[in-house]
Amino acid sequence: MYVWRALLRVSAQQLRQSGHVALDSTFFERNQASQYYLQRCDRSVKTIKATTLTDTEPLAVLDVHCCIEREHDTKAGPRVVRRNADDLRSVATDNGFQDWHTEYEIAALDIDYLVHYRGSTPMAAANNVLIRENGYTQRWMAETSYSTTKRTQDSALRSRFWYRQFREIVLLFALHNLKKLAKTL
Repeated sequence: MYVWRALLRVSAQQLRQSGHVALDSTFFERNQASQYYLQRCDRSVKTIKATTLTDTEPLAVLDVHCCIEREHDTKAGPRVVRRNADDLRSVATDNGFQDWHTEYEIAALDIDYLVHYRGSTPMAAANNVLIRENGYTQRWMAETSYSTTKRTQDSALRSRFWYRQFREIVLLFALHNLKKLAKTL
C-alpha cells in the first residue's frame, strides 16, 4: 500500500498546495456483479470506508486511509494527519472527528484543528465563530472531490479482494488529482 500512497502523493504534489486541508470520510460500494459470488464467499460487508485529506485550494487528495470494519473517525483521522503532519498548517473537519484525544494529538503536531463543536453553549458558539474565521468553511471541498471522483469514475469497486479494492480507491483519487492537473495546464 505504501507504493500506491506514494503514487497518490506524487500526483498531489504536481498541484500547488496551500497546507490547509479538509479531513472527511466517504464510502465505496463493494458489490460485485454476481450476488451468487457474494453468497458463496460469505461476504457480508458491502462498503469500504475511505478517510481522505483534501487540500482545499487545488482540491487535491493528499492521502487516503481505507478500512473495511467500521473504524470510528476519531481513530482513522489522526493516522492520516500524522502521516502528513510536515506539510499541514490547518485541518478542517466535521464533528464526527471531535474527540479530546484527537484535539491534543493534532495540537501537539503544531497544526490548527478546526472542528465544529456540538451544542449551543456560549463556549461552543464562540469557538464555532472563531473557526469559521480561520477557514472552517472550506471543509466542503472534500465533499466536492468525492462527488467528482464518484461521478467521473464510479462509486462501485470492481476488484474482488479487499487489498485490491484499497488499491483501486487510491488509484481513483490519483486519477482525480491528475485530471485536476490537466485542467490547470
